Amino acid sequence: MTAFFTSSLFYGATISLLAYGFGLFLKKKTKLAVLNPLLIAVICVIGANQVLSINYQTYNESGKYLSYLLTPATVCLAVPLYEQLTLLKKNWKAVACGLLAGVLASLVGILACAKLFRLDHQLYVTLLPKSIITAIGMGVSQELGGIVNITVAVIIITGILGNVIAEGVFRVFRIREPVARGLALGNASHAVGTAKAMELGAVEGAMSSLAIAVAGLITVVAASVFAPLA
Repeated sequence: MTAFFTSSLFYGATISLLAYGFGLFLKKKTKLAVLNPLLIAVICVIGANQVLSINYQTYNESGKYLSYLLTPATVCLAVPLYEQLTLLKKNWKAVACGLLAGVLASLVGILACAKLFRLDHQLYVTLLPKSIITAIGMGVSQELGGIVNITVAVIIITGILGNVIAEGVFRVFRIREPVARGLALGNASHAVGTAKAMELGAVEGAMSSLAIAVAGLITVVAASVFAPLA
């Protein structure tokens, strides 16, 4: 059985889609934020690979086809932004300040952690792109000399965490403005946060989509400035 899955061309893609579908089912049934579909999918895929004794390289070889969808999926996020273009023009100053503040908060936070926990330079630059989408974050990490696989894991964890705790944070700090909520989610938790933003409303989804693109571009430039600091 293991040999069959190992030689299968689409094992990785199939098990990933099935696991994510199971996560969606659990989320709809329980309505619990902690049961994030992506988190459930990660746990299920790891469990399946362990049971079947399939290593990461074999899984990735047949699952890499899903990665090709990252770029077109990101581009599609421009649609809700276009639909809210008037609102964006009206609030462009607040949006610009919010995006810049979010990126700086992320980078300064990583720098502070690196100093506090005495992280080596390679691990430090590995963590710098934690709050941007995987497609951009992988490139930033590789360019700065980081460990790309760890960067991907950190980006996923960051997104899931933001998705799970977002509504609780908004309630605690009484953040009710749709533009602010959307920018916060996209800026801190990239695409996974945007999924939550779209659940909250059309404005939140549009602003989060904007935050993904702009925060990613700012981080590409700013990360190279922060990289030599630790």
